[in-house]
Amino acid sequence: MGEYIYKGQDVTICVLIQIENVVRILARREGCVFDEMLGRFYCSRTYRNLINPDCGLWAESADYIADDFARVA
Repeated sequence: MGEYIYKGQDVTICVLIQIENVVRILARREGCVFDEMLGRFYCSRTYRNLINPDCGLWAESADYIADDFARVA
């Protein structure tokens, strides 16, 4: 993974924390292990939007992002 920059600010740690939090929520909701859900999340449109700082998804709550994943999955 590289750096994630938004308006000149490094938001990399925010993006990485969101990925972990969202995957934990999704794994709990779907009753699967973290690694399995991580693989599914990496293949999603939600993940692609999350790692694009210009989309702003990284600034939303982890529950909001998890709900976005569920809506489009």
